[in-house]
Amino acid sequence: MKLGGMSFFQLASDRMTWLGARQTVISENIANADTPNYKAREVNDFAEALEGQRSFNGLSTTDSQHIRNTTTAPDGVRIERDETAWEGSLDGNTVSVEQQTIKAAEVAGNYRLAAELYRKGNSLLTIAVTGIR
Repeated sequence: MKLGGMSFFQLASDRMTWLGARQTVISENIANADTPNYKAREVNDFAEALEGQRSFNGLSTTDSQHIRNTTTAPDGVRIERDETAWEGSLDGNTVSVEQQTIKAAEVAGNYRLAAELYRKGNSLLTIAVTGIR
């Protein structure tokens, strides 16, 4: 039996994929924290990604000195300007390292939770099938 076909396991897997994409965007924001005119980015909500929005705009660079995105986003994940950025600096950069650090810690905790739920679901399925703990 393929676990990915069961909705619980697919949902947990999709959540971990989305969180991985979000962590990538956060790390790119931090890498560009001192780049003039760089605008902080964020991924779309997980609910939007699940709704099947398959369009991906990718990261755009507004300056030749920006670190370019070398990865592609998973299906359903859109990367857009972060409208919740705390502050902008005089050079036009909107990345707040403190805010990005908080987001990174949040992503790490959510990833651990999704991985643990996936593991628990697998354990419950094993018990149901074999009857052995």
